[in-house]
Amino acid sequence: MDALLTSDLQLPKFRKGKVRDSYELGRDLLMIATDRLSAFDVVFNEGIPHKGEVLNKISIFWFSKTKNIIENHFLTDQMPPAHKLPGYLNGRSMIVKRTEPLMLECVVRGYITGSGWKEYQQKGTVCGIVLPKGLKNGSKLPKPIFTPSTKAEKGLHDENISENKAIEIVGKETYKTIKQKSLELYEFARDYVEKHGLILADTKFEFGKLSQNGKEQIILIDEALTPDSSRYWLKEKYDLGVLESMDKQFVRDYLEKLGWNKSPPPPPLPKEIIEKTSKRYLDAYEMITGENLDL
Repeated sequence: MDALLTSDLQLPKFRKGKVRDSYELGRDLLMIATDRLSAFDVVFNEGIPHKGEVLNKISIFWFSKTKNIIENHFLTDQMPPAHKLPGYLNGRSMIVKRTEPLMLECVVRGYITGSGWKEYQQKGTVCGIVLPKGLKNGSKLPKPIFTPSTKAEKGLHDENISENKAIEIVGKETYKTIKQKSLELYEFARDYVEKHGLILADTKFEFGKLSQNGKEQIILIDEALTPDSSRYWLKEKYDLGVLESMDKQFVRDYLEKLGWNKSPPPPPLPKEIIEKTSKRYLDAYEMITGENLDL
């Protein structure tokens, strides 16, 4: 299986992110989801086949499902005739509205695990929020919590921040809006995927300001509820007390066992890890959308 690691179009480049390449398309943007893998904020030399198409199509699925909660930047996945894409980019591109991104990662946690579990074991808190005693790794929280973090530049790590710091960055009213919308989005998706055999443990959203006709509107941007931006567990395994990841946590777990220091250069990924990660992304896509990718 081949993985797409880069794109090269005859369009003005807007930004090359960890996973996505963006190009200017008039006043809008063309976003390409590659198969690049980023773990612990480091981009790996190997890609995960089909990952970009999964990210692109799951985002489109959720953008459609959640428009009644908040508007988003998705316009179309069909290119205008004047800008026909090469065939290898089919299924992994979308045209989106250009916004001014808010410099916050909007994280919602409905279950305790990962870095939150490590903090809880030490302090009984997650991002400074006091939680009930006696929780275990994977426990469902009494209610979802909003834990914003900084939006780090490539090569740097996001950092959890306090509510006061987040308000300093985006302002009180904007913070109130994105907190409320993040929680609504998470709760909607959590309930939806549980009916389809998945647990949505946590996720992160990004928002941007869109200026139109002299008015500013906050909308959902970037990706939405993908296996890159979320932790998904198999519900049937969760009910038996096992946290089986259907996302890139599978790769993170492998890297943790290696003892890698989480700084460049990244270690090479074995073929087996690449193939198993690709299968998890494809399975998550099928469970969430009810469709198969036409591979």
